[in-house]
Amino acid sequence: MIKIKQAVIVEGRYDKIKLANLIDAPIIPVDGFSIYNDAEKAELIASLAKKTGIVILTDSDSAGFQIRSKIREIARGGEVVNVYVPDITGKEKRKRKPSKQGLLGVEGISDELILEAFKKAGVFAEHTENSVKEPITKADLMEYGLVGMENSSERRKALQKALGLPERLSANMFLEVLNIMYTREEFLKCVQGK
Repeated sequence: MIKIKQAVIVEGRYDKIKLANLIDAPIIPVDGFSIYNDAEKAELIASLAKKTGIVILTDSDSAGFQIRSKIREIARGGEVVNVYVPDITGKEKRKRKPSKQGLLGVEGISDELILEAFKKAGVFAEHTENSVKEPITKADLMEYGLVGMENSSERRKALQKALGLPERLSANMFLEVLNIMYTREEFLKCVQGK
């Protein structure tokens, strides 16, 4: 397993599944062209680019490059590293026929080629055992009045602003962002005012 400090942005859930077996990093799928209309995910990507930096890994077809361009636009002003997979003709096992351009997507590329692509892009990584990070939970948010209580939304928005996060995040997206960008200890220090 390779540990990467940045969040990795991919096209879809199958790419996320593929990478989850190779890297220890937050992996955010944009669900293809949905990124053009998903303001919440766009704000998450922009925040991640500024806080931890992001790595963009999309397919090598024209759709992948369009999506990559949109992600770069969203992340403007933050740290962005582009990782490119080679053009390999073929089709993924789960699909009936090849893509429009006949190229394998990220999910179909071998593990070795993906790891080599990260290395070529200069993504700083270290080998690590699967480390289990204690997550921030919905119960934690509830305990500090950030969900499920009167004025939870206002409290959450104030904390989001203090953390430099977009204020329009839903409670679920806020929890996801916290788990990507902060350790449980950092979160507790922040909400306890220590």
